[in-house]
Amino acid sequence: MDTAIARPELLLVAEAVAREKSIEREEVLEAMEQAIQKAGRAKYGHEKDIRATIDRKTGDVRLSRWTEIVDTVENEETQMPADIARKLFPEKAVGEFIVDPLPPIDFGRIAAQTAKQVIVQRVREYERKKQYDEFKDRVGEVINGVVKRTEYGNLMVELGKAEALLRRDELIPRESFRNGDRVRAYIYDVREEPRGPQIFLSRTHPGFLAKLFAQEVPEIYDGIIEIKAVSRDPGSRAKMAVISRDSSIDPVGACVGMRGSRVQAVVQELQGEKIDIIPWSPQTATFVVNALAPAEVTKVVIDEEAGRVEVVVPDEQLSLAIGRRGQNVRLASQLTRWDIDILTEAEESERRQEEFRRRSGLFVEALDVDDVIAGLLVTEGFTTVEELAFIDPEELAAIEGFDENVAAELIRRAEAFLLRRDTELSEQRVKLGVSEEVAAIETLTPAMLVALGEKGVKTLDDLADLASDELIEIVGADNMDEETANAVIMAARAHWFGDDEGADGGGAAPEGEASHD
Repeated sequence: MDTAIARPELLLVAEAVAREKSIEREEVLEAMEQAIQKAGRAKYGHEKDIRATIDRKTGDVRLSRWTEIVDTVENEETQMPADIARKLFPEKAVGEFIVDPLPPIDFGRIAAQTAKQVIVQRVREYERKKQYDEFKDRVGEVINGVVKRTEYGNLMVELGKAEALLRRDELIPRESFRNGDRVRAYIYDVREEPRGPQIFLSRTHPGFLAKLFAQEVPEIYDGIIEIKAVSRDPGSRAKMAVISRDSSIDPVGACVGMRGSRVQAVVQELQGEKIDIIPWSPQTATFVVNALAPAEVTKVVIDEEAGRVEVVVPDEQLSLAIGRRGQNVRLASQLTRWDIDILTEAEESERRQEEFRRRSGLFVEALDVDDVIAGLLVTEGFTTVEELAFIDPEELAAIEGFDENVAAELIRRAEAFLLRRDTELSEQRVKLGVSEEVAAIETLTPAMLVALGEKGVKTLDDLADLASDELIEIVGADNMDEETANAVIMAARAHWFGDDEGADGGGAAPEGEASHD
C-alpha cells in the first residue's frame, strides 16, 4: 500500500523560500521534513523514531517508523531484540533498521502552526550558519557598512544581510556616527553564539591602520613592502614599521606618497591621527632608535633576559623622547615589544659614576687596597671578589700597572676575604638553626643558607615543602634559576623516599605524594 501524499506545492514553497533567504533548496526541504516529522511524533508518540521524507522530484511525503535491531534492548519503543527480528525479518542483521510505513497525517490548525514554527526556526538557523561561514574567514578585512541603530553608544552596522557590532570603545575618540551614515571598520572577531553569529568591528585596532595603508599603497598590496608592526594611540598618534623586499624601493617614501598624498588619505580616515612611518630593522638597537624618532638617541643598552632596553638621550631631547604623557616612548615600546627605559646623558653619567664608586669601594674594603688599584679592577670589568679569586694569575698580571707579585697578592687577599665571609656566614647559619643536612646540599652557598634560615627554612622537610618559585624568591633570582631550584628541592625530598622504603620494605612513595611528620 502506497502511503505517500503528493504535495507538489511543497517544492514550489521550498524554492521560493530558498530564493528569498539566499539559502539552499535542500536545506529548506530538510526543515520541512523535520516539521512533518515533529507532527508525526505528536500523533504516533514522541518516544518513537518517526521519520518523514519528501521526494525531491514529485513532492511526495512519506512517513515511517524506524526500529533498530539490537542484541540487548535498551529502549522498547525504538529497538527490537535480534532473536525476534530474525523470525520476522530473516534478511535483516543486527544494526539494521525495520522501516514500517505509516498512514499520512492530516495537519490540523495547531499541527500546521507547529510545523510552520519549526520551518521558520530551521531556516533562521541556516541563515545564521551561512552568515557565520561567510564572515568567519574574513577576520582581518576592512569592510564598509551602514549604521543601522545606536545602542548605549554602540553602533549596529548593517553589512548586507548581516549585522555587526562596533562597540563604543572600538571607536576613535571624539568621532560620532548617526543612523544611515556609512562607516568603514576592521573585522577583528567573528563568534558563533546561540543567538546567531556575532561580528565585531573596530576602528582602533592596529590592523585597521595596516589595512588602510594596504588599500592606499600598491607596493604593500603587492607584497613588495611589508608592514612589520603597528602601535596606535587612536585618534592621536600611531607608529608603523615597514620594510622593503626590493632594495630599490624606499618603504617609508612609498607609504608617504607624493607630497604626502598616501599617508594623508589614511590620516583623514583616522580623524587626523598623526602617523610616524619608520624603517624596520632586525637589529634591536637600530629598531629601538628608529621607533623613538623624532628624538635622537646616543646610547642603547639591551638586557635580553629582562626584555628591557635602556636608552640614553641628550638632556634637551628627554621630553621629545618621552612625548606628551609618555606617548612617544609608550608607542615605541608597543612597536618594538621591548620595555624601554629612557635616561638623560647626565643621569646615565651620574649612575655610571655611582656604580664605579660602589664597586671600587667593595674592592677597597674586601682587599684592603687603595682607590687606584680598586679603580683599575673596576675599569677592567671586575664586579665581584669571586671573579678575582678564581682568575688566572697571568691574566691578572697582564693588566697595565700590575705585575706577577701584585696579581698573586690580590688573588690571595680575595681568597682570604671569601674564606672569612663564608666562615662568618656559616656561624650565622648555625645560630639561625639551619641543619647540617640542608647545608650539605652542594648547590646552596653560605649566603643562600643564611637567607633560608632568616625565612624559617631550617630542615630538609622545610626545604622540601617549598615550590621552586618560593625558593628562587628567597635566595634571589640572580643566584638561582628554575631548573637548579627544582634540583635542590628534589635533593631535599630524597630522605622521604628512603624513609618510606625502610618503613614498609616496599617501593618509594610517588613524587609529590609523600607524607611526612
